[in-house]
Formats: sequence, C-alpha cells, structure tokens
Amino acid sequence: MEVVVGKEPSPAPVATSHPVREPALPAGLRSRIDREFSARWKEQWGGKFVLHGKQTGPGAVRLDGNDYLGVTGHPEIVAAQVSALRHDTEAVVQSGVFLLDGHPAHAFEKAMAAWLCKEDGFLCQSGYAANIGLLQIIADEQTPVYLDSLAHMSLWEGARAAKAPAHAFRHNDPVHLDRMLATHGPGVVVVDSVYSTTGALCPLLEVVEVAEKHGATIVVDESHSLGTHGPEGAGLCAQLGLTHRVHFITASLAKAFAGRAGFFTAPASMRYYVLISAFPNIFSSSLLPHEIAGLAATLGVIRRADEDRARLRANTKRLRTSLADAGYPIHQGTEQIISLEAGTESAAMVLRDHLEERGVVGSIFCAPATSKNRAMVRLTLSAGLTEAELDHVEQAAREVAALVKPWDWPIARRGRAARQRTSLAE
Repeated sequence: MEVVVGKEPSPAPVATSHPVREPALPAGLRSRIDREFSARWKEQWGGKFVLHGKQTGPGAVRLDGNDYLGVTGHPEIVAAQVSALRHDTEAVVQSGVFLLDGHPAHAFEKAMAAWLCKEDGFLCQSGYAANIGLLQIIADEQTPVYLDSLAHMSLWEGARAAKAPAHAFRHNDPVHLDRMLATHGPGVVVVDSVYSTTGALCPLLEVVEVAEKHGATIVVDESHSLGTHGPEGAGLCAQLGLTHRVHFITASLAKAFAGRAGFFTAPASMRYYVLISAFPNIFSSSLLPHEIAGLAATLGVIRRADEDRARLRANTKRLRTSLADAGYPIHQGTEQIISLEAGTESAAMVLRDHLEERGVVGSIFCAPATSKNRAMVRLTLSAGLTEAELDHVEQAAREVAALVKPWDWPIARRGRAARQRTSLAE
C-alpha cells in the first residue's frame, strides 16, 4: 500500500556522491499512517499541513508566541548570554545529575525556588521534561493520579511514565474531583493554573481544599501564570496565598521566560532522590552555560516587570471585550490566551487564513492538543502590543466575524444551550 502524505515543498537537495535511498516502511507502519493520517491530510486539510499558514509579512501582528512580557532581546538578558558565550570555556556538556553544587545551574535553581517560596527546585530541558520527570517519581502503580481533563499532555505522559492509574475529572470542577477521590482514594491531583488552550483560570483554592480533604498530593503547572500573575510574577499560587499548601509547582520556562527550559520545585529533602530517579534529567544533557545565564538574568527582569504585567492585563481585558462584542464565543477563558474554537480542523484553517490575509497571526491547535472537532485558532497576547496593533486586530476580527459567523460555531451553540438550561433550572 502506498502512503501519500501530500506535496509540501521539498528542502533544497544536499550534494552527495551517492543516491539517497530509504528502505521500504514496514506494512504495519504504512497501515497505521494510512489509518490515522492520510484521510485527515487529504479530506480535512486539503493536502496542506494544518499548522502552517502563509509566511508572515512585514507589519503583521504576531499573536502566536508565548513571550507574554516581551523579554526577548532585553539588553540585560542578551548581555548575560553573550558574556557566558565569550568567557565560559571550561563547561562540560553532560547530564545535569553530574553538576556539582557550585555550578551556575544550581544557583539558578536556588534563586527560582526562593522566588516561589519553596525549599528547592530542579532545572530541566523543557516543561515537558519537567512534568514527566516529576510525575514519574512521585507516583507509581499504586498511586492514582487525578488530572483535570484539559491538563497539558506532558502531565498525562508523566502519569503514564509512572505507570499510575490516571483518572480525568471534569474541567475546573472541584465537585467532580471530590467524588473521584472518594471513589478511588488519595493520590496526586494535577491541574494547570492557566489552561494553555483556553486561557481558563483554575479554581485553585477549591481544588486545594478538596485535595487536602482527601489527603492528596497537589501538583500545579504554572507555565502560563509564572511571570504574569502574583507578586513579582511568582504565579497564581503566590497570588492566592496557596504556595505553602501546594506540594509541587512546575513550569515551562518557554513562556514568560522566553527560554528553553523547564522547572519544578521540591522539598530540599528530595534533592538526591530526584537526581538519581527522574529519567529526563538523568538521560539528557544539561542546559548550556549561556542558556542558564540568560534564564538567571530573565528572572531579575521578570521580578521587576510590574508595569508589563499591568499592560498585559489591560491588553487582555480590552481584546477579550472587543472579541466578545464582535460575536466570538470566548467565554471559556479569562486570561491572556484566547481560544477561537471554530470546531473542525478545516474550519480552523479557514479562520486562520482569513486572519492572516488581514495581517493577524495566530496558531491552530487541533488534536492531539485538543479534542476531536474542537480545533481552534489560539491568540496569545503580550505586554508589548501597541494601541495601533490592538486597533488592527480588532478591525480584522470584526471583518472576519462577518465571514465565518462565530456565533454559529458549535461552542457558541453549546454555550447558549447551557445558559438556557441554567435559566430553566432557576
């Protein structure tokens, strides 16, 4: 069976003295690709990769990144990176578990932990690695893990790595979590502080109270609130005064930190247990010296960024209000991530293309990042958006709404039905 996956432009050929040949794929793999991908490519995507729009042109408003505070290119951060590249000539590329206590990576870990009012912390290669490594070592086959249904995929993979029984509870529903814990017993409760597809804020106090009632361990992924929420940007746990009641805080440092790393906290008593047990850190090399120097400088910048956090909140309130007024059903979130949930992948591609034609760039999120037929164009806001850029986005959104009729999207119909049921119940 021949597997056809489209005719995307090929990369420029590499000069070689030998013809390039690949062995035939096994029949089982070809069958799987045909079953899981080929029809999607041809029928839903029209022979184009769903996540790739057109090349961004000059003057486009980019709402497809996660640098919420606009720290990329900050002179303090760049200077720290350049200095490390110029002067750190003795670094050895090796697994982080071999780094001695005086290494700059550990100084950064201590600084991050102190900022978050935690005893200790661990720098990882990515937020994905941090979540897998943490869940892998705090759960096992006898430990049920309770995950919000919209928890990041890395958290689900962490439960899988631990071989733990994973139980989904309804999104942002502490009552359902309470029933699940009563049924299956204490374990590990896992939530995101701000959900990465919708921008919904976790009802964290209620979740913590339910977890404490059942003697459960609490993990909060602060990837999309670290830097943007709380005093000095220390996150939602700090904003709500819950840090001392949450066992573990994790975060990707590819969001407000605009770097390439992940981090999780742990009690000081766990340091050497973590170092000898968490697979991602054992079996991957540590970050490079200039990356660590850049992250350390970024921490200082973020802690002083109260004005940027205020601008981000103002930009979020303004754009959410104008999009809702234009008919977009964005009621599922409140924060700087805005989900335009068109439904099918083809509908999301149409929405993306209309926005890009008007110089507004978002990101398509679809399965496996979302449920099937809940594809969306995700817009992420930053403190650096200007008045002119916000005006441009609002004008483009109004023009596109007349074309795609977001008030008829499935999520809009579900919202109206839910409100009608609530009204009848009252």
